Amino acid sequence: MARANILPTGVECPYGPEELIVSKTNLKGRITYANDVFLRLARYSAAEVIGAPHNLIRHPDMPRSIFKLLWESIQAKKEIFAYVLNMAKNGDHYWVFAHVTPTLDSKRNVTGFHSNRRKPDPVQIDRVKPLYAQILAEEKRHDSRKDGMLRGVECLSDVLKSKGVDYDEFVFSL
Repeated sequence: MARANILPTGVECPYGPEELIVSKTNLKGRITYANDVFLRLARYSAAEVIGAPHNLIRHPDMPRSIFKLLWESIQAKKEIFAYVLNMAKNGDHYWVFAHVTPTLDSKRNVTGFHSNRRKPDPVQIDRVKPLYAQILAEEKRHDSRKDGMLRGVECLSDVLKSKGVDYDEFVFSL
């Protein structure tokens, strides 16, 4: 799949507030399940996404730091809520309010991850965009992608500290 060649179109994919986007991944973040809403919005077939990395739908304007926070949370057996900008196969985009949880076996070992996503209120997206733009700018200031991501995490942490909230409180305050 030529994901690297996909450029954002600036066109938003329409979907309803009653629709639920669902996907599951294995421990390495490869998709093991995607519902019809996921497939329709992402404009991929099931055959194209099953086994593919979930970052297949990552939009280039989405800070990598947010995904680092997400992965750290779910690998620590915690749930996380996050606003995420996704990109479809044709370059169109769609915002989601994601609830991501680890899937645990009977011994509480993480066996995979499950994400339910809904359409966020446009006001919430208008509030999160400036923060994400600030973090993304910080990430891009560094030559090394790893250094950029780590500086992005620091930027997010500094912003949250200045507001006197943690990430969860911030997300639910929008």
